[in-house]
Amino acid sequence: MINKLGYKVCSQFCHSVSRHFARMNTIFVIGQIIGIASISVALLFALAKLVSRHRRSHVQDGYGFAVLITGCDSGFGHQLARVLDDKGFVVFAGCLAPEGPGAQSLAEKSSSNLKVLKLDVTSNEEVQQAKKTVLQNLPDKGLWAVVNNAGITDWAEIEWSSIEDFQRMIDVNLFGSIRVSSAFLPLVRAAKGRMVFMSSIFAFFNCLNMGAYSVSKRGLEAFADCLRVEMASFGVKVSIIQPGNFGQATNILKMKTGLDIWEKLDGECKQIFNLQYMELANEYFMSTCKGGFKDANMVIDAMLHAVTSSRPKYRYLLVSTVDMLFFQLFPFLPTFLTDAVFSLSPMYGKRKALLYAK
Repeated sequence: MINKLGYKVCSQFCHSVSRHFARMNTIFVIGQIIGIASISVALLFALAKLVSRHRRSHVQDGYGFAVLITGCDSGFGHQLARVLDDKGFVVFAGCLAPEGPGAQSLAEKSSSNLKVLKLDVTSNEEVQQAKKTVLQNLPDKGLWAVVNNAGITDWAEIEWSSIEDFQRMIDVNLFGSIRVSSAFLPLVRAAKGRMVFMSSIFAFFNCLNMGAYSVSKRGLEAFADCLRVEMASFGVKVSIIQPGNFGQATNILKMKTGLDIWEKLDGECKQIFNLQYMELANEYFMSTCKGGFKDANMVIDAMLHAVTSSRPKYRYLLVSTVDMLFFQLFPFLPTFLTDAVFSLSPMYGKRKALLYAK
């Protein structure tokens, strides 16, 4: 009798638990369905908005639109200005030296739609004067894009660099872009256009001799990323160009010798870094740059895509096919691995051996 009663109680308990778990499973499944449905609807809504924005912001040709490009005396900016002029854009080509050979060549080889502006991006006065000129010559469809291309580069280890070296690099590469962007952003927003920033792989690839340059480019990308989020609500798209080794394709490289660097050092640094290492570092840097791309076509194509495509990329990583996987993975690797990469370099080993050497 007791066994039968116990069995009945146990059976009822098990049945109750079973029903409880069944209800829980049902609720869980329903919750999953609701969650998946909600996410799907949200994704579809976001996709629909993206598609509609892409349709509104596509430029079939440049006629009626204007583009401002900084740093057009030479290099990427010079070449992009000519390409956009050929495509019918009104091009405002900002040049540091409008009377110089680069600016004069640009004016001579382009149509009347291209206007050379005196534009030092470190000068508030020149940026504001450039804005006045743009406003006075703006075509019907407005200012479609600003391409922040002006920049400088130099190489030196951090202990070889003065505060003035860092300030100069940051004022041109970072604050110059902020200065220009802040001035012209209302015009680009009105056109639902584009903001394009010339960065570098050194924004995320930290290595010997590029400390000041990396600081300026990493800061520039932080600014561009924040701007992209803010401008999305207005239909303005922001793109970052990340070239690799294009030193030979531009004249951005600053030529110097190991002796030039050595003479800038104070007595304490000369006790650590000897002249032999300076000359070796200079030779290594120059030979590395000479191994890069011979022309700028890849960069110009990316800049053109960022300005005119219906679906510009957030970032354009521009390196060789062989290097692409490495640079795509590098930002996601743990620090001990990214630092270990440099220990594999023969230059790094030579450097360590030469430190404190007489």
